[in-house]
Amino acid sequence: MSTPATPKEPFSLRTAAEAIPPVWLVMVSIVSVQTGAGVAKNLFEELPPAAVVWLRLLTSAVLLVLLVRPALRARSRTDWLVVVGYGVALAMMNFLIYQAFARIPLGIAVTIEYLGPLAIAILGSRRRIDLLWAGLAGLGVVALGLESGSMDPLGILFAVLAAVAWAGYILLSAATGQRFSGASGLAFASVVGVVIMAPAGIAEGGAALLDWRLLLFGLVVGVLSSIVPYTLELNALRRMPPRVFGVLMSLQPAAAAVVGLVLLGELLSPWQWFAVGCVIVASAGSTRTSARERGGRTRDGSPAPSPPEDHRRG
Repeated sequence: MSTPATPKEPFSLRTAAEAIPPVWLVMVSIVSVQTGAGVAKNLFEELPPAAVVWLRLLTSAVLLVLLVRPALRARSRTDWLVVVGYGVALAMMNFLIYQAFARIPLGIAVTIEYLGPLAIAILGSRRRIDLLWAGLAGLGVVALGLESGSMDPLGILFAVLAAVAWAGYILLSAATGQRFSGASGLAFASVVGVVIMAPAGIAEGGAALLDWRLLLFGLVVGVLSSIVPYTLELNALRRMPPRVFGVLMSLQPAAAAVVGLVLLGELLSPWQWFAVGCVIVASAGSTRTSARERGGRTRDGSPAPSPPEDHRRG
């Protein structure tokens, strides 16, 4: 008597993603985020950065609301204040880093911006070894300083401010996650970001925002920078330790430098590559030692929270 065949699960994007090793999902996510940044920078020839940011936020907000379908229900005033603050941080983080992209190489801008979350990780620790990681990150800053004469000072300032905004985004992301389930907080924050950036984006973009080609590129940027990485990272985090995820995310500056070279022809000097390497090693080292100390668990025995997701980018 033959055994009945087990019915095959129908093909879906989720089943396809689960067939791919989680490390590769994170790597594709990283490339997707930085490729989205490269495409956005190419748009600056036809649209000002503020208009590109607004298009990008609008696209990702619409897609997130459709995918997440956050429910509007009675919440406390504090809940809404937190999510509004989260949305402001999201909008400012995107606006500032796009202003930096318009003035300095992609890889340098992302390296400087990455100092924001790195500072949060190091300042929140009491481990001596984190002094080593802080010193290494400082060495990277010094290396960038040696090359600063060849870069637009305003671009560097915007990247530094973006780092501060990213640090605030991380803190507000944690607070929002405690008050809103799943990705509903991010969806609400994205809508807030669209509203905040609308005056500057529409004023600077003007009639060019009615060009269907530019709208299509805005859609591409939103998908590459937000929807693809969010989906892949969520799937990967279900199947890999948060510390591994954090170490892999440390490759963002290097990915930005490579995308800048390939898509934009931005060549970095040896000192600039050295600076990128210092920040990557400092970030990876801080992530690993932090996870080792926690043992991957919180005090109550539950899994440790995952590293902040890279929604910079909207």
